[in-house]
Amino acid sequence: MMEPARAAAVENRTFADAGTLAHDVAEWLCDLAHASGQAFAVCLSGGSTPRRLYERLADPAVASRFPWIRAHWFWGDERFVPHDHPDSNYRMAREAFLSRVPIPDDNIHAVPTEGLSPEQAAAAYETTLKRFYGAEIIVPDRPLFDVTLLGIGEEGHTASLFPGQPALQETQRWAVAVIGAKSEPRITLTYPALDSSRDLAFLATGEGKRDVVARAQAGDRTLPAAMVRPVGRLHWFTDRAAAPGGAS
Repeated sequence: MMEPARAAAVENRTFADAGTLAHDVAEWLCDLAHASGQAFAVCLSGGSTPRRLYERLADPAVASRFPWIRAHWFWGDERFVPHDHPDSNYRMAREAFLSRVPIPDDNIHAVPTEGLSPEQAAAAYETTLKRFYGAEIIVPDRPLFDVTLLGIGEEGHTASLFPGQPALQETQRWAVAVIGAKSEPRITLTYPALDSSRDLAFLATGEGKRDVVARAQAGDRTLPAAMVRPVGRLHWFTDRAAAPGGAS
C-alpha cells in the first residue's frame, strides 16, 4: 500500500554532490539556530553523509557564526558500545565537530552505553529527554527538537528503526532498546520522539540510495523511514546521485 508521507508540504532539495549538500545544509542549520533566539535542540544521525555536514559545522566559516552556547545535541540512535568505540555515533560526532567548537559540556546529551543494560540505557535516555523537555508527555505545538537529522538505509531503516522490529509499533516510550536487528544492541528514539521536531531532514547521497529514497518519498509503508511524520516541516536533502530520476 502506498500513501503520501504526510499531508503537509514536503521540501525536496537536490544538491550537485555530497560536498555541496554538506555545505548548504550546514548553512541552513546555522540560519535556523540563529532564528530560534532560544535553546536550540538538534537530534543527530550517524553515517558518512551526516559526518560531512558535521565537519562543515566545525569549519571556521560556519563555526564562528553558530550560537553554540544555546545549542543542545542529542542522538536519534546509538550502538550499544563504549563512547570511544569506532562504531559509536557519539564518537563520530565528537571527532567531526563537537570537540572542535565551543560547546558547553552540559549541552551534549549522549546516550549512556556503559554500566547498564540496553533497556536501562533506553530508559535513562528517555529520562534525559523528558528532563530537557520539561514534561512527561509530548504536545504537538511544542516540539522536543528544533531540528532532527536522519539517514535512510538501503532497506529503508532510519535511526535504528528497522523493518519488522517491535520498536516500529511503540507509541508511548520515547526511546527503546533494539535487540537482534543487527549484531550489536542499539538504542533508538521512537516515532513519537523523532516526529516531535520543527524541522526534520533526511540526508541521502549516492546512487545506492536512489531507489529507497524514491520509495520513501512515495510513502511505501514497508519502509520505516516512510513512516516518519514530523509535526513540523519535512525535508529531503539529496545529492543528484540519490535523487529519484537523478544521475550519478
